[in-house]
Amino acid sequence: MTRIPPLRRRVLVAIVGVAALAVVLFAMPLAIALQRLYRDEAIKSLERDATRISAAVPDTIARRPKPVTLPTGMSRHLSVGIYDLDGDRVTGRGPSNSPVAGAAGDGRVHEAVENGLLAVSAPVPSDENIVAVVRVATPYKHISGRVERAWLLMVALAILVVGLATVVARRQAGRLAAPLEGLTRDAQALGSGDFSIRARSVGVREADAASQALEATARRLGELLERERAFSAHVSHQLRTPLTGLLLGLESGLTGEDPRAVIRTAIERGEHLQEIIDDLVRLSRGSPADRGVLNVPALLAEIRARTDVTVRIEPGLPEVRASLSAVRQIVNVLVDNAVTHGKAPITVSAVDVGQGLAIEVGDGGPGIPDGADVFRGPADGHGIGLALARSLAEAEGGRLVLRRPSPPVFSLLLPTSDYRSAD
Repeated sequence: MTRIPPLRRRVLVAIVGVAALAVVLFAMPLAIALQRLYRDEAIKSLERDATRISAAVPDTIARRPKPVTLPTGMSRHLSVGIYDLDGDRVTGRGPSNSPVAGAAGDGRVHEAVENGLLAVSAPVPSDENIVAVVRVATPYKHISGRVERAWLLMVALAILVVGLATVVARRQAGRLAAPLEGLTRDAQALGSGDFSIRARSVGVREADAASQALEATARRLGELLERERAFSAHVSHQLRTPLTGLLLGLESGLTGEDPRAVIRTAIERGEHLQEIIDDLVRLSRGSPADRGVLNVPALLAEIRARTDVTVRIEPGLPEVRASLSAVRQIVNVLVDNAVTHGKAPITVSAVDVGQGLAIEVGDGGPGIPDGADVFRGPADGHGIGLALARSLAEAEGGRLVLRRPSPPVFSLLLPTSDYRSAD
């Protein structure tokens, strides 16, 4: 498997590489242009000098050679010679024969590099024709030295630019890689079961958004795990009551009572237990398919057919959308607590509360002691399963409250679809 380099190195190499490439692409044309510029400047200077000297050369120089007096201000590095039209030296300094001097016989100025010297030749005109040629030369190393010094300066600047690019690249690579490394550590911690992850603000919008999303995910997973643990703990209470009733019914059949009645009762209780198990399985999976328009009359009729309760339903109830399994479990918990720990009469009512409906379960028992939190622990038995019922109600966007402690009345409040959307 090919090893992928870390992000820090990739960003560093990319930025430094781009900076170096930009420097090279910029420096090469500039270096060539500087070389040409210095050469052209030297040639123009030599052309001016050759033209000034040719104006001072007499027309008879080729027939009667003699030293030529140079104009003032000439460089001491200049080599000045007078040549005939064939390129042979007549007087002055220079090679005995110069092709660049012979080329000036056409009446124009010429330049060339001869024997390590940059030479320029200019014609010496007379009234009728060209009588001689002035050849002015300077060591080419002076020009190449200027070019080399300029190139060295450019190289130093290029190294400085690449160095600054390296520093910036290191900082940028760290700025980009550090948030991802932090996210990796947070993800590993999350995988190890640590849900206390908090978002980090690093000034990079995408990394900040990812960190906030990871924190939200950790919080949701923590809440989900906590809810699953609580769900598992409370389900045992919810299953224990019908299972105990089933076992007691079967044991009573051993005392000589009518076995058919005992078997019929056991079957009914077993079917009820199976229904509870199916509902709890659907609720644990959180299937949205079960969340539809709640048929309250049918639900309460089902409760009344199984338990000796009084059902009251107001006409014109508002339409609510909720999980039938969840609402049925909540009502079952309330009814079972009333049957087991309360007294007759037990009533189940469905009433309109304006922005939704309330399903209320009450009994004629002594009620709940003052200060007791029935949704956290048992109080005279009423707390069994109520914590699970409240969590199911909140999951459906509703609330489960103790409306009256004595005689006890529990109220399940379910908002209408319009009211829930407005929130």
